[in-house]
Amino acid sequence: MSLLDVLQKESEEVLAKKVEDKPEESIISPATNDIQIESKEEDVKPEISEKPKGDVFDEDEIPEIVDEIFKKAIEMHASDVHFKPTDDKFEVYYRIDGNMIEHKVYDRIFHNPIIARIKIISSLKIDEHRLPQDGKSSYKGTNKEVDLRVSILPTQYGEKVVIRLLEKNPEMVNLRDLGMLPNILMKVEKHLQGTYGMILAVGPTGSGKSTSLFSMISTFNAEEYNISTLEDPIEYKIPNVTQTQINVEIGFDFPDGLRTLVRQDPDIIMVGEIRDKKTASLAVESALTGHLVFSTLHTNTATGTIQRLLNMEIDRFLITAAVKLIISQRLIKKVCSNCREKYEVPKKYYELFKEQTDIDPQKAFLYKAKGCDKCNNTGYKGRIGLFEVLEMTPAIEELIIGNASNAEIEAQAVKEGMILLKKDALYKAITGDITIEEALRVML
Repeated sequence: MSLLDVLQKESEEVLAKKVEDKPEESIISPATNDIQIESKEEDVKPEISEKPKGDVFDEDEIPEIVDEIFKKAIEMHASDVHFKPTDDKFEVYYRIDGNMIEHKVYDRIFHNPIIARIKIISSLKIDEHRLPQDGKSSYKGTNKEVDLRVSILPTQYGEKVVIRLLEKNPEMVNLRDLGMLPNILMKVEKHLQGTYGMILAVGPTGSGKSTSLFSMISTFNAEEYNISTLEDPIEYKIPNVTQTQINVEIGFDFPDGLRTLVRQDPDIIMVGEIRDKKTASLAVESALTGHLVFSTLHTNTATGTIQRLLNMEIDRFLITAAVKLIISQRLIKKVCSNCREKYEVPKKYYELFKEQTDIDPQKAFLYKAKGCDKCNNTGYKGRIGLFEVLEMTPAIEELIIGNASNAEIEAQAVKEGMILLKKDALYKAITGDITIEEALRVML
């Protein structure tokens, strides 16, 4: 017997012994001829499968699934839809009144087909998975049509998509329905009677600045005034108002549009946003040459807007001459009036109310969110504005020209009757519009 034969015989004996020692580890299925591994009960591990259990994936379902997601989002008045992949599932969320509400959790296998469908309707590159993409489309629901602003971002689990839903013909909000306190509303209405100057709505993204501007513009009779706007995008369609869409891709930006607009003999001009020095300079110049100018800025407080304009190299004397009113605002979740519960003000808040307001906390009540079917069990339904309004008075002008600090300007404005955002929040907590928790969050 050769050495090769001896080694082969020993190998066969070893294999035979292993099979005898563990006969239960593998068996051959007579039906499939596939080897199946059997394990002891303590060794069983759950399997993670991307395919839906008991279903064969059907690509024809995808358009219907995406359609259902958008249809439901419109019905629930969602402002955004989030498509979020994880390591083992695919989640869809709605943002409703500032809250993230889970719509549905899909199996991971649906991720790529749904994202591909969104890319197709948004005219994006379907084979690009490494770079961010932005696109737009539209969707017609049962009762309304919306524009879709699509943003795609690559993540460690695949592409995440966030879609902003913009109503094509949203209802205009009346100025008196924004939630301004009576004395604030009186200041705003007084300055709307002016024939020149600048009125600014300021605050972070999503604070309702554009809604406030359009509410103010809608108080004018568009047949008596030549009203023109520069927007990106056009959000509200106003009868008899000339509205122009900015298109940066072809070189048509806010400065270009504003230069042309002042040659159109306007009475009232609305500039969607002051983003740079050029736009700020032209807007100030327009306000000083006999036009009533409305615009927005991204600043946190009314007094902080002064410093923002100075950073854009606008002269102090021009700021005091052009700016008439600065409205700083926030949007805050409104407690559901159907299920809210009233309770006495806890003693821990007594000092806060005594310092910030003229309210006696011992005679007041607060309201807490409970949750019901009308508010999707969140306890909140809708949003309301918080406002602080800085009026350009002679004393404020003197402080700005004298290079006073924001704190000094704010102190003088409060002395003259300006209600700060935190004070407005506490008032709305007492009236039952918001919870004390939401008020405190704004005050941080």
